[in-house]
Amino acid sequence: MTKATQALVFFIALHVVWFLILTGHIPTSPRFQEEVAPLLPWWSMVAFGSYALGTLGYDLLTFKDKPKKYAELMQQIEEAKADLKTKGITV
Repeated sequence: MTKATQALVFFIALHVVWFLILTGHIPTSPRFQEEVAPLLPWWSMVAFGSYALGTLGYDLLTFKDKPKKYAELMQQIEEAKADLKTKGITV
């Protein structure tokens, strides 16, 4: 099973559980069902967005700490510049 398939199965299962809570098939308190359950998808998106931005920020801050990746990126930049130069584009 690929990572994409695993993620899809996970999100489908999560949505099924959320829908069952929202419709009352999974017994919860009425207050939770009316006030909290409808907001769970939004809180999930906020949590995922926070995680993604935090991970991205951390990776940007520690990028120079990875000399091999840094050198590889610099080499790719030079190759791209050389390729553009052969096509008559100056960078």
